[in-house]
Amino acid sequence: MALTAFMGFGLVAGPVHSVAADMSCALPRTDAHHSLGLDTWNASYPRPEGTLDAALLFLSFPDATPMATPRELVNDHFPATSDFFERASYGKFRLRPRPVGRWIELPRPATAYGMERDWDSDLRDSYLRDAVAAADPQVDFSRYDVVYLIADPDAPGVDPDATKVVNLDEPLTADGTELRRLVTVFEQSPPDRNVLAHETGHLFDLPDLYQRPSDGKADWDTRVGDWDLMGSQFGLSPEPFGWHKWKLGWLARSNVACLPLTGDAAGPEARAAGGGPPRSEYTLRPLTAPARRAPLHRVVRRPAAAPAAAEPDGVRLLVLRTGAQHALAMEVRERTGNDRGSCAQGLLIYRVHSDTPSTHGPVEVIDGHPGTSRCRETSVHSRLADAPLGVGESWSDRRDALRIQVTGRTAEGDWEVRLTRE
Repeated sequence: MALTAFMGFGLVAGPVHSVAADMSCALPRTDAHHSLGLDTWNASYPRPEGTLDAALLFLSFPDATPMATPRELVNDHFPATSDFFERASYGKFRLRPRPVGRWIELPRPATAYGMERDWDSDLRDSYLRDAVAAADPQVDFSRYDVVYLIADPDAPGVDPDATKVVNLDEPLTADGTELRRLVTVFEQSPPDRNVLAHETGHLFDLPDLYQRPSDGKADWDTRVGDWDLMGSQFGLSPEPFGWHKWKLGWLARSNVACLPLTGDAAGPEARAAGGGPPRSEYTLRPLTAPARRAPLHRVVRRPAAAPAAAEPDGVRLLVLRTGAQHALAMEVRERTGNDRGSCAQGLLIYRVHSDTPSTHGPVEVIDGHPGTSRCRETSVHSRLADAPLGVGESWSDRRDALRIQVTGRTAEGDWEVRLTRE
């Protein structure tokens, strides 16, 4: 049986519940790979909600004795990866690692599998078959929601560039469980920062936001720079975009404000009226800000093992629908939580295209300061490192006849934004 990496899943039959299903600024999901449409959820992907158990399988090879222990490799990725998602989801999602604490030896040397970024499909398929077959006697795959195959990083031939999610159009079966997606991990120890969180994002139907140059040598990060780890796991501001959080269900309806429709996305009456009111004011909570909790009049005891997830409060995302598959999104990014290492903070503006596939630019960050750059030593793309607008700054969008201004801050730390039709 041939195992073919399937780079685009078709739409599932019938609508699948989405928190954004009937909101006017929610773009439709298309058949683009990892489409950022929000009206339905692609049911071939698991949803990141509640607790998902992740199997960590450690693979060795007959021609090399591992220098690291499984426990050391677990510590390379956890609890950092789980903590990242817990912060990003406001406690709505927990990735629970379940390591198999011993090496599982594959039948062939590592060099026999030809690991590399553009992996030969036959060699990759052999690796996956061998890995699942070797692990099956020791692992009950039916117990896990996610499977990570972690190779001995010091074995000859192991290439970090081969780390990726492999999607299979014909799943492998073990313990009565269909394995449709496997994360192949070939990272050195210590690994790239946030690399496992990036790959795990693909398991939840998030796209790559970098654009790979045809020769592989130019800048990969010109579309979103440091903003969102799906662009680069090295980014200084790896917090997922508000749009991604909306798609994943981490932002609720009350956290998203749809601006009056404009352009081709609006009906004839709205277009005749100029696409909505000429001026509007909004108050935005920073994307990474924790939820405000109402004061309690009495002590409520909860089991320590099961804390309640905090529903994010306030508007965290502004969206202007600009076309049938296009939108302009706005959110506030601050140096807190997953963004504590950010180069700049303020109102971040970006375009979203639900008909654009992964690696082809489904998100484009607007540079609020096109004449400057910052953090050249640490940023993955310094020209976008200072993209957000600060208080008193503005940006005009001629394409949609819109002016966006950051007018101030509230006493609670929220940001005040004015939008004007031009």
